[in-house]
Amino acid sequence: MHRWSQLFIPTLREAPADAEVASHKLLVRAGYIRQLGAGIYSFLFLGNRTTQKIMGIVRQEMDKIGQEFYLPALNPREIWEASGRWAAMGDNMFRLKDRKGADLCLGMTHEEVMTDIARKELRSYKQLPQIWYQIQTKFRDEPRPKSGLLRVRQFLMKDAYSFDIDAPGLDASYQKHYDTYCRIFDRCGLKYRVIDAHSGAMGGSQSQEFMVRTPAGEDQIVSCEKCNYAANMEKATSRLAPVEDLKAEGDGQPLEVHTPGQKTIEDVARFLGVSPKNKIKTLAMMMTEEDAPIGTKTPGKSRTRAVVLLMRGDHQMNEAKLSTAVAGKQTRPMQEEEIRDLFHSPAGYLGPLGIDWAKDMKDSGKPILLVDEALEGRVNLIGGANKEDYHVKNLTPGKTFHPTAYADLRAVTAGDECPSVGCGAALRIDTAVEIGHIFKLGYKYSQSMGARVLDRNGKEVAPIMGSYGIGIERILTAAVEQNNDENGFWLPPSIAPFEVVVVSTNPKDESIRSTAEDIAQQLEGSGFDVLLDDRDERPGVKFKDADLVGIPFRVNVGKKVTEGIVEVVRRSTRESVDVKISAITEYFQDLRPAAR
Repeated sequence: MHRWSQLFIPTLREAPADAEVASHKLLVRAGYIRQLGAGIYSFLFLGNRTTQKIMGIVRQEMDKIGQEFYLPALNPREIWEASGRWAAMGDNMFRLKDRKGADLCLGMTHEEVMTDIARKELRSYKQLPQIWYQIQTKFRDEPRPKSGLLRVRQFLMKDAYSFDIDAPGLDASYQKHYDTYCRIFDRCGLKYRVIDAHSGAMGGSQSQEFMVRTPAGEDQIVSCEKCNYAANMEKATSRLAPVEDLKAEGDGQPLEVHTPGQKTIEDVARFLGVSPKNKIKTLAMMMTEEDAPIGTKTPGKSRTRAVVLLMRGDHQMNEAKLSTAVAGKQTRPMQEEEIRDLFHSPAGYLGPLGIDWAKDMKDSGKPILLVDEALEGRVNLIGGANKEDYHVKNLTPGKTFHPTAYADLRAVTAGDECPSVGCGAALRIDTAVEIGHIFKLGYKYSQSMGARVLDRNGKEVAPIMGSYGIGIERILTAAVEQNNDENGFWLPPSIAPFEVVVVSTNPKDESIRSTAEDIAQQLEGSGFDVLLDDRDERPGVKFKDADLVGIPFRVNVGKKVTEGIVEVVRRSTRESVDVKISAITEYFQDLRPAAR
């Protein structure tokens, strides 16, 4: 039996001064974690019990669809160069050298290592599909560690990888993980949303995130309360209300108008008496391109190339969508001299006319003109004239100027109309924490690293891959963020360090002390995780500690033992009921299905 008097549970009355979010404050105060360095935390007794329970749930569910591995955290440089990510990961990766001078890194994720095993061991479609997973420590040189366990440099992750012979096989593996993740998060007692997501540095054709709404989150999700639409900001779209286009002026050809001193979208719209929705916003960027192909050890020469974006005047550009449009290449705003070199005009009057734009994205010798999809089909817009104090009327994409490509570049805003057919409800935007992410990687790693198997026709092909991650500490953090008040927090029984704390309100009273011990032993014998608070402390101190440390139920053993009664308090609602001591086990057994 676990006795509080014999355990190390260093609770604090005050939160650390640098703690900003509820989970950070409470996990430190409850004695779950202690900080060793920036973004580096030790898990103490209660914290370790909870993470072990979370890992147990993850392992039980993953074992139904896959096989558990355990891979090295220390990786040689060559394995990451084979995929092209040694350079791509930049400063986010911890790098080191061994005594012989060989380059190594600490693994952030294990696509490369798993693919290396696959390319050495898998030979035939008969060996597929394969789903391999592990629960292991990962490392990321986070530039700004903060928010407790949400942004750290060392963390626990369940990462899984699937290998299939074809796209339908990947679809099946992906769906297995989707269903498994739902079971895991349901068992962990979380309220979550599954959203369409941007694949980012992982690559791939499709991905979804499992998100928990909380003010502590650093991600933003867009969702509809009426239907099931949900996406992160990088993938979110919305249905735009129709906009009445301006009538052509003069002969319909581009018409210069004098706009002295009017530089901003709002100033020009007001000066000309039009809506910003009829204006074009021009964003001038530079993109860095690399000559070296993926997989080469020596980086090639890099060069910059102009990328100009046209947006509707009242819209904002989303950087992740821009990254997708330029295939992940780095971009930055143009500097003043670069603007003058391309537009021959100062900023504030930029537009698409008079420049020889690339005809498509493969046309490498010319600047790129990306036009947001919201402008496709619009006519008689107003934009900069590339001439100080002048703008141009009668601009029509595809007629008066020709985009290199149309792309979704627009950031969705709260209140926009849901894009689902027939819905029409207003979208909401919330901050959220990502607890899981699933990717259809495709052939990104199997192709670049040379993994090959024979298909049914004896032809050598690359297996198609998926990647699937869960943040172990993020499940704990999300649970605390969802379940807390001014006195502490409570965890779902499935992941709490203990399901029940039995409080002996006066250990010096033999009747109270022995009854508390008997109840704790009965509950423990019935399969409950029980903590007996047998400390020689005032009842108020014990109650405060119990409220703080996340245990979902408290049994107060006090003076009513003479009547054969104890008080049971449900931490989440503060509801208390008197329960007969003789029926205490049955009481919790009846609660267990609902609680879990």
